[in-house]
Amino acid sequence: MKQAIHFGGGNIGRGFIGELLVRSGYEVTFVDVADALVDEINARRSYDIEVVGDTPKKIHVEHVKAINSNKDLEALLAAFVTADIVTTAIGPNILKFIAPNIAKGIARRLEKTDAPLNIIACENMVGGSTVLKNFVYEHLADNIKEKAARCIGFPDAAVDRIVPIQHNEDPLLVKVEPFCEWDVDRTGVVGAEPQIEGLTWVDNLEAYIERKLFSVNTGHASIAYMAYLKGIEDIASAMQDEEIVGFVRRVWAETSELLIEKYGFDRETHAEYIRTAESRFKNPHLSDAVTRVARGPKRKLGAKDRLVSPANQLVARGKKPEALATVIAAALHFDYAEDPEAVEVQTYLKEHGFEKALTHFTEIPAGSELFKLVAEKNAALKK
Repeated sequence: MKQAIHFGGGNIGRGFIGELLVRSGYEVTFVDVADALVDEINARRSYDIEVVGDTPKKIHVEHVKAINSNKDLEALLAAFVTADIVTTAIGPNILKFIAPNIAKGIARRLEKTDAPLNIIACENMVGGSTVLKNFVYEHLADNIKEKAARCIGFPDAAVDRIVPIQHNEDPLLVKVEPFCEWDVDRTGVVGAEPQIEGLTWVDNLEAYIERKLFSVNTGHASIAYMAYLKGIEDIASAMQDEEIVGFVRRVWAETSELLIEKYGFDRETHAEYIRTAESRFKNPHLSDAVTRVARGPKRKLGAKDRLVSPANQLVARGKKPEALATVIAAALHFDYAEDPEAVEVQTYLKEHGFEKALTHFTEIPAGSELFKLVAEKNAALKK
C-alpha cells in the first residue's frame, strides 16, 4: 500500500484527512504525543466514523497505526523514508513544535532517496504549509536545503469540515458532518499530484480560501453575534429564528456579490455552496454553543479576517455592505465574561467609547465610509 504520515491523531485527523487517505489506498500512520490514543490505535488498527445528519451512516476505517513521536522518534524517521505523502491537522499554533521532527525526517529521507514528497498542512489558517515550511527550514542543515527544495513540496491547502465537540464512550469514534472540502494549491506540488478522493487540486487557492472564509466563517460568526444579542444559546436554535436566518442571508448576498465579481465563480454553483452552508448550520447534530462560535472577537474583527476584509473590499468596489457593518457593530458588543478577548474588547470599549474601539480593533479609518456605516448600524442596534 501507499504510505501516509499524518501529524495529529485527533478528531479532525481521524474523521477527515485520515479517512480520505485510507479511502484512496494509503496506509496511514498517525503521529501524536497522547499515549492512550497511540496505544488504542495500535491495539485496534481501525476506528469508526459516524456521519451525522438527515441520512446518518457509519464508516469503518482500517489500515491505520500510530507513532508516539516523543517516545519513538526512530520509527517516525524510518516512516519518512518510505512515505508517499505527509499531512497535518494539529492546530496552527502547534506547527512550530512538529517542525524539528519533520526536518529530521526530511534529512533521513534525503540520505536514502530523491523521490518527491509533498507535505500538506490541513489547518484552519491561510498558507499553513508555507508557515510549516518556514519553521522546518529553520531546522534543516544548510547543505541539504537545496536538495529539499527540489524534492520536498509544501503545497498550501484550504480545508472545511465541522467536527463538533464530542464526548464518546469509544475513544476512537468520531462524529462528523456529511460535508467536507479539501482544496490544495497545485503550484506548490513537487512531482506528480497525489490522487486522493475528496481532494481537489486548484490553480488559484486564494479564491477557495476566501470563498470559505467569507461564506462559512463569515456566516457562522454573523449568526453567533446576532444570536448572542438575542440571548439564543446555540447555532441550531438561532437557525430556527426567522429574523436571524433572513439577516445571515443578507450577509451572504453581500459576500457572494464580492466573490463572484472578484473570482468569477459561477453564480448558480456559488448559490448552491451557500445553500449547503445554511443547511450545515441548521444540522442539530452539529450545533455549537453561540459563545464558542463567537469567541475571539479581537481576532475575528481583524482587518484581514471574515468581517472587516469583505466589508472593506465591497466599499472599495463602490458597494454599501450594510449587513456586514451590522455584524461588525454586534461583534464589538460580545461581552461574554469567560472569553479573554471579549473581556479585552469590552474593557477598551468602556474606557474609550465605541468609535475609538471600532478603529482600534478593526483598523477601519475614523471618518471613512465604512466607519460611518458601522457607527450608524451600532446606533440602530442599541435602539
